[in-house]
Amino acid sequence: MEALTARRRRWLIVRGLLRALATTVVLVALYYVLPLDRLSDVNVFVGLVVGVALLAGMIVWQVRAIERSSYPGIRAVQSLASTTPFFLLLFASIYLILSLGDPGMFTEPLTRTDALYFTVTIFATVGFGDISAKVQTARLVVTAQMLLDLVVLGLGIQVILGAVKRGKASADAKS
Repeated sequence: MEALTARRRRWLIVRGLLRALATTVVLVALYYVLPLDRLSDVNVFVGLVVGVALLAGMIVWQVRAIERSSYPGIRAVQSLASTTPFFLLLFASIYLILSLGDPGMFTEPLTRTDALYFTVTIFATVGFGDISAKVQTARLVVTAQMLLDLVVLGLGIQVILGAVKRGKASADAKS
């Protein structure tokens, strides 16, 4: 494998971040336009299971892409920047659907922006403050997100770092 020039490295990083930004913009746009107000509480749990399965599939695909990449460190940054918004928007969608189905689920009815804010508040572990779950169903979903946050932050980063190491070893073996 040939050594990266500083210019080529910057271009690869910028290109990867632009791809991640484009993915995020598309996901956020979908979040704001999809007819989430037509779904029921049953759909929340089906959506959560399907969403987590899609997230797991996305992570497996990203790990394989990192391992096959000529520049696994750069690819890992791109992978994290693409996977994190999907994870956050999945939970924001679920909180929105819960709130629309029963506005009493939270301390106040949630708009799409409120649901996204609430999700990021939980992910960032900064506490609740103005919005919190009041009903058992909402508390269970919040608990699931908090546990998955720990998995994403702990295990997810370990898996991605392992993929970077394997990708580097593979790239070194080819040269």
